[in-house]
Amino acid sequence: MAKPSKPKFTKQMTLRQFDELFPDDDACKTYLAARRWPNGVRCPRCDNDKVWALHARPFHWLCRNCSADGYRFSVIVETIFEETKIGLRDWFRVIHMMLTSKKGVAALEVQRVMGFGSYKTAHYMCHRIRAGLLDPNFRKLVGIVEADETFIGGKAKNKHIGKGRGGPGRGGMGSGKTPIAGAIERGGNVVARVINNVRKDTLTQFVREAVSDKVSLIVTDEWVGYNQVHEDFPTSIIRHTHGEYVVGAVHTNTIEGFWSLVKRGVVGTFHKVSRKYLPLYVAEFEFRYNNRHNPDIFGTAVAGC
Repeated sequence: MAKPSKPKFTKQMTLRQFDELFPDDDACKTYLAARRWPNGVRCPRCDNDKVWALHARPFHWLCRNCSADGYRFSVIVETIFEETKIGLRDWFRVIHMMLTSKKGVAALEVQRVMGFGSYKTAHYMCHRIRAGLLDPNFRKLVGIVEADETFIGGKAKNKHIGKGRGGPGRGGMGSGKTPIAGAIERGGNVVARVINNVRKDTLTQFVREAVSDKVSLIVTDEWVGYNQVHEDFPTSIIRHTHGEYVVGAVHTNTIEGFWSLVKRGVVGTFHKVSRKYLPLYVAEFEFRYNNRHNPDIFGTAVAGC
């Protein structure tokens, strides 16, 4: 059996570089403004570019296009940093911690490193950041795409139920595990979503949303949930039950490599993830993977938050 390919990640900003770039909150605000509005400050309400800086209040602007009295806004308005008492430098430091670890960082570790008095503070910040990493405008996948599903969680006594995926529980559906569907473009991006089940209609809908109709080839395993996908797209099947793992260009090793990152993170770093918050953790792993060659992954994350 060929081992899943391991994605290579670009080396990111060191802690020393972080401290030099962001000595205080004002430096962070200057950086945030440049990332949010690379072509000049624009009103977050009406997108008007004719705004006036309020010199008495640094990092605040006035837009007269929104109302007669004008709309005053700050650099953190309509971001994940708005309406919090936590300094922007602390937010940036937590983002840096989360992005420089392939397997993520637990909220307990964030609390310890940052010196927060409450675990809830660290937990809240991590989830807000994960929500900011969601990409609603992703490009549909093209080229050769691998589609697969995996299962996360469940009670310890059920960890090995459904190992063959064809038996009772369909790979964990009967053991309290949560299914995740994924599609990955060879050499490109991954799209992963928490789903309710692995039935044909669910998997077909996911593939249609994630994959372009101009795709060259979709590779799946032999699970019957992909039957409609085989009718709608050019596909090849890798038959694991027949001992097949790589047949020329036909394999699912790339998506399995991504699943291994997710599972090592959940088991080794976060230990236990509830179904309620699992989509946020999946979004974090997806963002980190899709920006693995991005030398400025931190700036991309800040711009999206």
